[in-house]
Amino acid sequence: MELPMPSTPPTTLHDLRRDASASAVTAGFVAVVVGAASSIGLLVGAARDFGLSHGQTVSWVLSCYLAISVSGAALTWRHRAPVKMAWTTPGLALVASVAAAGTLSYAEVLGAYVLSALIMTGLGVSGAFERVTSRLPPALANALLAGVLLPFVLGAFRALPQAPLPVGGMIAVFLAGRVWFARWAVPAALLAGAGLSLAAGAVGPLTGGGLGTLVWTPPAFSLSAVLTLALPMTVLTLASQQLPGVAVLRACGFARVPTSPLITWSGLASLLSAPFGAHTTNLAAITAAIAAGEEAHPDPNRRWVAGLSAALFYLLLGVFAGWVVGAVGAVPAPVVAALAGLALVSTTLSSVTAALGDERGREAAFLTLAVTASGLSFLGIGSAVWGLALGGGLLWLTGRR
Repeated sequence: MELPMPSTPPTTLHDLRRDASASAVTAGFVAVVVGAASSIGLLVGAARDFGLSHGQTVSWVLSCYLAISVSGAALTWRHRAPVKMAWTTPGLALVASVAAAGTLSYAEVLGAYVLSALIMTGLGVSGAFERVTSRLPPALANALLAGVLLPFVLGAFRALPQAPLPVGGMIAVFLAGRVWFARWAVPAALLAGAGLSLAAGAVGPLTGGGLGTLVWTPPAFSLSAVLTLALPMTVLTLASQQLPGVAVLRACGFARVPTSPLITWSGLASLLSAPFGAHTTNLAAITAAIAAGEEAHPDPNRRWVAGLSAALFYLLLGVFAGWVVGAVGAVPAPVVAALAGLALVSTTLSSVTAALGDERGREAAFLTLAVTASGLSFLGIGSAVWGLALGGGLLWLTGRR
């Protein structure tokens, strides 16, 4: 059971005027640019594989950004702390793998989103979040994450023969960026890919456009969707987003923010937005450090403005979702695949390192990683569940021995 946290006095407009700063607004903007650039290509690619219309793809983007913006702004205002929300990129990678395999319909995928959101809300309301995450072996959680992401990283290099000039330029810019401007490496690779595609005459017509609109799709529920997507996505979100997101807030001096309400409201935001296409709303992990760290403001008590700034820029992205989707859709598919893969390099490397760091569980973690990355689908169950089952079974037997 969580210890009670000291309450924060209600936030007022006077507090906002007093604490606002250019550095906090800029930090929120940077966090949104880095987060959006690193995963929008993955979303558009998955929408293509599902065969979604332009309107459904726009609804997917708008519902995600709307849920992220509203929940992030509300939690930031309530707790006067930079609570930055995001979607789960590892979960999106899992959705993209399901889309590529064609094992589930789009309606079944939305049903899996709903079930995952209900589980997350229950974990928050009951206060069971920390108890559940403490029982999840970190090595297996990281191995699962690495196994989901690795095929997309490999896809970035498989795309090179299909579009040598733009993809080769993206890889070169990304490598240079990791050395000299690490935070901007992915956005720079995106610009390089778009520019070189334009120079090569490979950019298609800008279709769609317009402001973002929501499209309701009735979710469908099936056991296959539960096992293939809902349960693995919940585990990935807990391990790769919610737990690190809480850790970032605490490390940056915001331990006073209670955990359970954050998990509860992220689950409710996911539940409300799922029928419109949004996969998951959760705490940001990597980009949260930009909004909650010293670069937002030297005074921790004034960093909460960065959370509001990020929420505002996410809202703007959602409003103009039609143009965002149209622009990404005009870029050649190999460039989009390369962008998704390069954006996931750092996260994949961190996951592999964490998964294989403990010698006692290394073999079980590697088995989880290998099975998950294989794309295995057997008895209607996807590779993520088989990876967890086989790796977890080996880890349990090893521990018993």
